[in-house]
Amino acid sequence: MVATAATSAFFPVSSSPDSSGSKKKQHGNGSINLGGITTKSSSSGSLQVKANAQAPPKINGTKVVTPPVEVFKNEDGVSSPPPRTFINQLPDWSMLLAAITTVFLAAEKQWTMLDWKPKRPDMLIDPFGIGRIVQDGLVFRQNFSIRSYEIGADRTASIETVMNHLQETALNHVRSAGMLGDGFGSTPEMCKRNLIWVVTRMQVVVDRYPTWGDVVQVDTWVSASGKNCMRRDWVIRDGKTGEILTRASSIWVMMNKVTRRLSKIPEEVRGEIEPFFMNSEPVVAEDSRKLVKLDDSSAEYVRKGLTPRWSDLDVNQHVNNVKYIGWILESAPLPILESHELSSMTLEYRRECGRDCVLQSLTAVSDHGAGNSVNIGEVECRHLLRLEDGSEVVRGRTQWRPKNSESSGNEARIPPESAIGIQVSESFLDLQ
Repeated sequence: MVATAATSAFFPVSSSPDSSGSKKKQHGNGSINLGGITTKSSSSGSLQVKANAQAPPKINGTKVVTPPVEVFKNEDGVSSPPPRTFINQLPDWSMLLAAITTVFLAAEKQWTMLDWKPKRPDMLIDPFGIGRIVQDGLVFRQNFSIRSYEIGADRTASIETVMNHLQETALNHVRSAGMLGDGFGSTPEMCKRNLIWVVTRMQVVVDRYPTWGDVVQVDTWVSASGKNCMRRDWVIRDGKTGEILTRASSIWVMMNKVTRRLSKIPEEVRGEIEPFFMNSEPVVAEDSRKLVKLDDSSAEYVRKGLTPRWSDLDVNQHVNNVKYIGWILESAPLPILESHELSSMTLEYRRECGRDCVLQSLTAVSDHGAGNSVNIGEVECRHLLRLEDGSEVVRGRTQWRPKNSESSGNEARIPPESAIGIQVSESFLDLQ
């Protein structure tokens, strides 16, 4: 029944000539009604045809011309309906085509009125920050758009923002490789053994800081470093020009998150990570200069009472390594912060920092950066982050260049000692 009703909507079936109530036939002085066409026969035998005059219908402002109705006469000269064929039972395709055209024109108008295109071409570059594996599966690439809350008083991205981008790409690299377990960057085999990664050395050179609205492209990869270490490198480029903005190289070791002691790399873990190792040199040369310990007598600026907040802890329940950078800069002299920007920094971790720790930040300006030379050229500072009882947490060295100075972007013009480094000494966890 449903099929019959649906079919009859498109293919109407004409009733038979003998059907009463559909068409009326009259002979002699009668008339024949054929769908709006009335034929009359007079006594004189002449045939009179009268058609109902109707204006042609309009669809979407266009006149639709209906084909004339053919009238057939039999041998007696009486008009009769055309024979039933498949063709004359088809629907009026012109009406259907006009309706479909109207729908498509309305849809096209709505689509053209929808302003979905980005205002800037560079926003087409990975707008959602989703990274991907490139270069034979060994390099991970991810783009970041610098947000308004990531810039500082200088209208450029802060050093913490840059370091957070490095950390984010490192974790996403492990996840994209299908090796992210429950720990903070731990592989499945590391999770079975309660092992986590600890950064032991990170060297970074900042040639230029991006600003609000810039899109940066971060590439990262891993390499072998000795028997029980892994090196991770980064390169940050301008997403539009390809200019290198930051270079970083780091060394990582494993630590047992229960005993808080460093551990060798198990063979099972080595089998997981070695297929992703890339045979390459560090992107930043190691700064081998020794960091001199600061104390109360040698420090010129001291900031006390620094305590970790809950948001400063990572999933492994210790302070995120990026947070140490902010604490160190808490004691940096204000004149340097106002007239210079951080170009390099070396950090050497001595002890782990937990939630209940209270720290002190100490800073001393080197001799060649003291006095009026602060406003002339580069400045170097020494830093120490320690607990209240005097235990060292982080030693550091920073280098500053005058603001608005032209950054060459060329490693040859950067002093060999210009590097940001994070190091963990053997005394970090009281290991032998």
